[in-house]
Amino acid sequence: MRAIIIGAGIAGLAAALRLHQIGWDTLIVERAPTRRGGGYAVTFGGIGYDAAERMGILPDLLNKGFITVELVYHKPNGERRFALDRATILATTGPRSITILRGDLEAVLYEKVEGHAEIRFGTTLTAVDQDSRAVRVTLTDGSIEEGDLLIGADGLHSATRALLFGPEEDFLLDLEHKVAVYMLDKRPATIATGATGTLSSRGRTAAFISVPDGRNVAFFGYRTSHARPGEDAATELQRVYGDLGWVIPEALAGLKRADSVYFDTISQVVAPSWSKGRVVLLGDAAWCVTLFAGYGSALAVGGADRLGTELAAHPGDVPAALAAWEAAIRPEAERKQKLGRRVKGVYAPTSPLLLWLTQLPLRLTTLPPVRRYITRRFIKG
Repeated sequence: MRAIIIGAGIAGLAAALRLHQIGWDTLIVERAPTRRGGGYAVTFGGIGYDAAERMGILPDLLNKGFITVELVYHKPNGERRFALDRATILATTGPRSITILRGDLEAVLYEKVEGHAEIRFGTTLTAVDQDSRAVRVTLTDGSIEEGDLLIGADGLHSATRALLFGPEEDFLLDLEHKVAVYMLDKRPATIATGATGTLSSRGRTAAFISVPDGRNVAFFGYRTSHARPGEDAATELQRVYGDLGWVIPEALAGLKRADSVYFDTISQVVAPSWSKGRVVLLGDAAWCVTLFAGYGSALAVGGADRLGTELAAHPGDVPAALAAWEAAIRPEAERKQKLGRRVKGVYAPTSPLLLWLTQLPLRLTTLPPVRRYITRRFIKG
């Protein structure tokens, strides 16, 4: 059996690894010219953690993961509001979770897949044709490939979804925020090694993550009421954040030296079905719970793991396997989407009062009795 996978991100690589484990051959097609790195930090847990354990990649992920030594909340001028120490952070995340950069998660999967799958960079699909026996795709490099299954793991702006399911605007739910993420070439002096600093002010949030190995990430998320159509990342970020102090000016200057920047709207994908014949959508192409839910990477790996399980359980019947897979994964994805929609209003608070209310639960976790309760309830219990 052979699968053609569009997208060499977390979902696509996880699918290739899982399919290799059940004896399938895979071709991975990636639009980008090379493998991406960096990216923002994610808390990887839940079904993703369980799947990583079953797939044999958990030790490698643990080696790539890191523990934030302090999470400091700042005022717009840089003064400290309050901070969560390492013990409090661990108490709120639980034992079966990993803090890891998206790029490092991809790197682990890539290393496991390399040598077992053919990977073509700098190309994508332009046409798809399928029947009861096979699916055929035409690629931008001029080749035509045939397989038993086509997996569209090509992200929020999926070309696979557009070709097979319909135009993007039919599926995207705009959550009225934008995000920009890039790697800094040096750590801001006021961010301690291994710490994260963040601030929120009038519909704008910024965070700076110091990874203990020396890498540093700048993250900006803000309501689209601040945005203007057609502006590039540097122009828009300077206009939106230029009045703020602390490390913001230094980070904005660092954008000019960044190798790449992720800059996009925050949107969910809401699709009534994730498969059509021998074609299936996976990861953000199918559901995109968004960073508001904080579960996208876990769902991508967990979804890939379950896809392999269902294909193995339904040998020779791809449509039946896809139906069983969607029935298993959709409830979890929809729960996380609802969570993302529910919390979007407090992600970048528009007023000082709303900011205070959203940070109150975090402040409470710094109190020893509350932290002891969390530890007993979620870690020891």
